[in-house]
Amino acid sequence: MIEPALYLLPTTIGESDMDRAIPRANRDVMVQIKHFIVENVRTARRFLKRVDKSIDIDALTFTELNKHTAPEDIAAGLVPLRAGEPVGVISEAGCPAIADPGADVVAIAQQAGLRVIPLVGPSSIVLSLMASGFNGQSFAFNGYLPVERDERAKAIRRFERKVYDEDQTQIFIETPYRNNRIVDDFIAVCRPTTRLCVAADITGADEYIKTKTMRQWKSGRTELSKVPCIFLIYK
Repeated sequence: MIEPALYLLPTTIGESDMDRAIPRANRDVMVQIKHFIVENVRTARRFLKRVDKSIDIDALTFTELNKHTAPEDIAAGLVPLRAGEPVGVISEAGCPAIADPGADVVAIAQQAGLRVIPLVGPSSIVLSLMASGFNGQSFAFNGYLPVERDERAKAIRRFERKVYDEDQTQIFIETPYRNNRIVDDFIAVCRPTTRLCVAADITGADEYIKTKTMRQWKSGRTELSKVPCIFLIYK
């Protein structure tokens, strides 16, 4: 039996192979948990069924934690843990609490002195950095750039200055339908010699990770409109 704790349970990124992405030890933990805090119930149920078909999904309880959750409702998912039962946190993709609302419930658990156990699993942010060839000792994940084009150009210039002034890799994510646009903006705003790494469909069947200068990207583009991507810039 596993100990009562808040278990942070990484999921596959997209529909990548379960055996490749999730350690067997994680699955041994998941089948023993009956209470879950999840970003999306439907996605979580589907993931758990992929983990082990013998799991009785209808016997589980799910508490949603996402951008629509009121601050005063975040702690509700910890009630079973306070009663001595293990609770699992599941993100939409990858590692919970990394660029993910799960961080809010982890903070409450830490403040309450409850045990928090992170399990090993895929993070598109870390995997893309590993494969980029960029500085892995100083880096920052900045999330989404502004949607409005002028504001986005200003932000790109500011982050590119950090690359050169602080020797720091800058990492971004974007909504898939804006992927091509963000590459266009990097090319238009950054120095021609600044390097851009595009990491698409990480751990998936069509994984694509390429690092080139802005000048090189300008002369050879890739269609990215329908796949989850991570973008990194460095000198």
